[in-house]
Amino acid sequence: MYGLINQGLHDLAVKMGGEELWSEIKSSAGVGVEAFVAMDTYPDDLTYRLVEAASIAMHISPAEVLHAFGKHWILYTGRRGYGAIFDTMGHDLPEFFANLDTMHDRLSLSMPDMRPPSFVCEQIGDHQIRLEYRSERDGLAPMIPGLLEGLGEMYGMTVSLEHSVDRAQGADHDEFIISYVAIATKPAGSRHAAVAADA
Repeated sequence: MYGLINQGLHDLAVKMGGEELWSEIKSSAGVGVEAFVAMDTYPDDLTYRLVEAASIAMHISPAEVLHAFGKHWILYTGRRGYGAIFDTMGHDLPEFFANLDTMHDRLSLSMPDMRPPSFVCEQIGDHQIRLEYRSERDGLAPMIPGLLEGLGEMYGMTVSLEHSVDRAQGADHDEFIISYVAIATKPAGSRHAAVAADA
């Protein structure tokens, strides 16, 4: 994965427990990298080890770490300068998810080693969509609810979901039924959404 993802994990750890927590996580994971370079690639195993170590250090499950990271990733990538790209990808949740693969295609021009997930979005009701998520990597589906919560906040919506098809239970992909209800008028200006943190 690109170092940007590990930088995001670092940022989340510091937000939750300071540099001491991050140092504990790195030490437990056996990671000796002093600082991750955003555009360099690192072994997937390194990121998985960081997630597992964060789980132990924070006394929560790996799935809960990924959930928290998914939500955090929305704001983090926006601060890192990707907002201008994300702003062009949709005016609401269904449009945004329908354009995720296109966004990853654009990002791959500057990240040629990216191995992004694939998404299929289908409107199945006035305020409900079916999201199909496929990835060559195992175990990252718990990030999706976190990403959705962050996107819901960004679009001024309450979001709930059902994990209707679960790869962890033998399926070849994951699916989510997402329900959303507007809670406020979206603020004017840039929408800092995020590239899926599975690249």
